[in-house]
Amino acid sequence: MTGGMLTPAQLLRAHKIHMIARTRFRRTLQGLLLHLAAVALIGYFAFHAYTGNYGINARKGYEADIERLTRLRDDLRAEREDLNRHVALLRPQSIDPDTVEELARRDLGFALPNDLVKLNPGR
Repeated sequence: MTGGMLTPAQLLRAHKIHMIARTRFRRTLQGLLLHLAAVALIGYFAFHAYTGNYGINARKGYEADIERLTRLRDDLRAEREDLNRHVALLRPQSIDPDTVEELARRDLGFALPNDLVKLNPGR
């Protein structure tokens, strides 16, 4: 052997060592990248589960909207029941004379001769 020259067996052995190291490095890198991708995917879904349109933060806003709309619905139901009672008083089968007089005074501007009337020129 002359200085610096490797035999074919030595070259093959050196090449195999290099190949093994490269394969082990590649396998380790692939495993690491796979775990990093899994963590990124889990992080993505966790982030959007917390801050997304239907996430935990948005649920608080939806609950406030539900409360507000429930109160509005209850108020509208009460108003509707009041209007239904008022309409029932105006039906021909059960007309209430006091209701007719109230409507005539308010909407038509009628008054009895002994009533004191105050006029509002701004209206």
